[in-house]
Amino acid sequence: MASMPNDTELPYRPCVGIMLVNMDGKVFVGQRLDNVVEAWQMPQGGIDEGEEAKAAALRELQEETGIRPDLVEIIAKAKDEHFYDLPPELVGKLWGGKYRGQRQYWYLARFIGQDGDIDIQTRHPEFREWKWAAPDTLPDLIVPFKRKLYRDILQEFRALI
Repeated sequence: MASMPNDTELPYRPCVGIMLVNMDGKVFVGQRLDNVVEAWQMPQGGIDEGEEAKAAALRELQEETGIRPDLVEIIAKAKDEHFYDLPPELVGKLWGGKYRGQRQYWYLARFIGQDGDIDIQTRHPEFREWKWAAPDTLPDLIVPFKRKLYRDILQEFRALI
C-alpha cells in the first residue's frame, strides 16, 4: 500500500492574488462561501497551464467579482513570490491533496469602475458578500494561516495604495 506523501514532499500550487484598491484607498475583500468562519479574502486563484501570471490575475478577478479587465489598472507586481502552507488538517483535503500550500504572484491594481460594475454572482461564485476594507484591517479579516502573507503584501504595497 502506497503511503501518503508528507507535507514537505508536496509542491506548492502556482497561483496569483490581486489587491484591488478603489479611489478611496480601500481594498476589495469577499467573504468566502465555503467557510464556516467569517473569512474574507482578496481575489486569488490558480494559474492555468501556460498562462501568464498577470493574465491569470485579471481572469481570476473577473471570475470572482465580475470586474472586467478594462476597469482595472495594474499598479505593481510584488517583487517576489509569496508562499503559505496549509494547516496540517487541510493538507490532503484541498486541491485533490496534491499541494501543501500556495506560491503566489501578487498584483496591486486600481479599480476605475463603479461599485455597480461588481457582481459576485458569477458562473462559479466564491463569495457570499463583498466590501471595501481599510488596508490595515486585512490581516485580521483573513484566515489565520494566511495572516503573515497578507501582512507581507500589505507592507510591500502600502506606499502605492
